Amino acid sequence: MTRKNYIFTSESVSEGHPDKVCDRISDAVLDALLTEEPQARVACETFATTNRVVIGGEIGLSDSAKLTEMMGRIEGIARDCIRDIGYEQDKFHWQTVKVTNLLHEQSAHIAQGVNARDNKDEGAGDQGIMFGHATTETEALMPAPIQYSHAILRRLAEARKSGEEPSLRPDAKSQLSLRYEGGKPVEVTQLVLSTQHADEGQSSEDIRAIVEPYIRQVLPDGWITANTEWWVNPTGTFVIGGPDGDAGLTGRKIIVDTYGGAAPHGGGAFSGKDPTKVDRSAAYAARYLAKNVVAAGMAERCTIQLSYAIGISRPLSIYADTHGTGEVDEAEIERAVAQVMDLTPRGIREHLQMNKPIYQRTAAYGHFGRAPDADGGFSWEKTDLIEALKKAV
Repeated sequence: MTRKNYIFTSESVSEGHPDKVCDRISDAVLDALLTEEPQARVACETFATTNRVVIGGEIGLSDSAKLTEMMGRIEGIARDCIRDIGYEQDKFHWQTVKVTNLLHEQSAHIAQGVNARDNKDEGAGDQGIMFGHATTETEALMPAPIQYSHAILRRLAEARKSGEEPSLRPDAKSQLSLRYEGGKPVEVTQLVLSTQHADEGQSSEDIRAIVEPYIRQVLPDGWITANTEWWVNPTGTFVIGGPDGDAGLTGRKIIVDTYGGAAPHGGGAFSGKDPTKVDRSAAYAARYLAKNVVAAGMAERCTIQLSYAIGISRPLSIYADTHGTGEVDEAEIERAVAQVMDLTPRGIREHLQMNKPIYQRTAAYGHFGRAPDADGGFSWEKTDLIEALKKAV
């Protein structure tokens, strides 16, 4: 039987967290290549530390002249990302940081498993397992702890960038422990917020006075109670932040990127990967399917697993789990999702229109639980399969 009364915790990190700086740069490189050519191949990794950014991996365009031109733009792309995030500190400044570009052309041996050939559909870019999840506990059909951990940091970033709170700096982390009753979140038991700030003279109490009004704006009424314990900058001063304070690397925040630990993760990171890589595209498809299952009223909670092999186009397996909340048999859900969506790598990309420069915006504050954008961003958050799923079961 599914537990109904418990405490669950999730964390988020801001766009200025060292790992998220790297995710942002990797996805900005991806978007730039997809702007040039929708079929671009990208596997871009970024490392950042004091006064240094290193970008490496594999990229591919059909036009070699365009690829050469793109290589010359990589440094500027990285600097633009760092500037937009807001880093202008002595040892990590968008103008003075040293950027090293080690990107090179995609391996032909990897490409041969992915490219369509001999009238066959293209294969998956790698083997792997991918999970999608949805739950009725928030309007976005996301687990509440991760959804609101993201929301707190997004609101603080807005206040920082607008000039409303000039003493805040880009690097920050949040963490919420939520108490559930009857399977629904009702109270914040512990709230952790650490944010970089401008002045060494600012105490934890000073920072709490700045951030608390924004946190209260974001959280539902009644969730903060007299029993809620606050931990704001619990170690004290946090002036040295970002890659100057701690090195960053693309793909190190995969649980932050997905469901905050409330659902499984297959292990593959998302950022810097073009949508032929099923680590990314199939994880988005699994979320899309799980969300539509829940939106269709088939379950209050649903997890979908997909699996793939490199060079093979069809998924090897489809698994659904409704965690004891289902109104429809799980085997029926598995059959239905395969019927309403082509789950080959090409089918996923075409259905969700993924060959677009829509990925830089995913690099912070979660890849899921966001509103679909008019230009196709977050297309996997649409609930347009409801009627098709109902007919399929």
